[in-house]
Amino acid sequence: MERLSDIALFLRVLDQGSISAAARTLDLSVAVASQRLKRLERDLQVRLLHRTTRRLHPTPEGRLLAERGRLLVEDLEALANGLRQSANEISGTLRLALPPAFGRQYISRLLPGFLQRYPQVRLDVHLSDDQVDLVGEGFDLAIRIGVLKDSSLVARRLADDKRVLCASPDYLARHGVPTHPRELANHPCLLLTSHPDRQDVWDLRDPDGRPFPVKVSGPVRANQGELLTEAVLAGLGIAQHSLWHIHEHLCQGRLKVVLADYQLADTAIHAVMPQRKQVPPRVRAFVEFVSESLGEAPLWERLPEGSRA
Repeated sequence: MERLSDIALFLRVLDQGSISAAARTLDLSVAVASQRLKRLERDLQVRLLHRTTRRLHPTPEGRLLAERGRLLVEDLEALANGLRQSANEISGTLRLALPPAFGRQYISRLLPGFLQRYPQVRLDVHLSDDQVDLVGEGFDLAIRIGVLKDSSLVARRLADDKRVLCASPDYLARHGVPTHPRELANHPCLLLTSHPDRQDVWDLRDPDGRPFPVKVSGPVRANQGELLTEAVLAGLGIAQHSLWHIHEHLCQGRLKVVLADYQLADTAIHAVMPQRKQVPPRVRAFVEFVSESLGEAPLWERLPEGSRA
């Protein structure tokens, strides 16, 4: 950057016809301008100007530098102007990392409205249950569900992640509705192996808030919630699920909440970003748009009558 700045000074000298005139336009002293021109000649190891008492004339090397260097300086100025403009405009490519199920069920329906509001933004969406390296892989933003472990990230809470126990009406008709957590020992339970806590112990709290851990077991373990959803819909047992994940099934009566008076610990849904002093406007705009769209009481927290077993 220092050399390009010196080349820009050299071009200004040629345009103005003298070092003093060029220095005035750049708010430099003549001495500083002269030292920078000498530094440029020393770095390039060529003489760029013939200095006479009346006028400066470019050497052949100086003319070549003027011809090619002007394009470099103009490109750099255009780039700098574009970056300054983008720092104030909501534009550019927004790279998002989303959990597949949540991305498909809730974020995908928000994207048309976001792009309509901000037509200069382009989206690059990556769906994965893996926690990507935001900085190393060049992502602007990720949505993560559960307990956050990486303290080097900036997090914005978007919504609660309320979890419940659920089963299909067919399963409950065949096996009965449990009325107390200790009865879960007699039921096949479907386990999510990607959960950070011990998978075969479900930490419930009774109506008074006292912890009531229950050891469970069952025929299906999976590291993705969607597979467990299919298993519980098929009547294979009782599962622990986030409300957002099964909201539609609860509304349509395909699943029922069991042991509703015994709460599971809530986690949260966050938008996470790399630590930055200057967060791009497109990132701030997307986080605000999602937060505004989900609202204080997201859709999945509005359960219909009859959703409990």
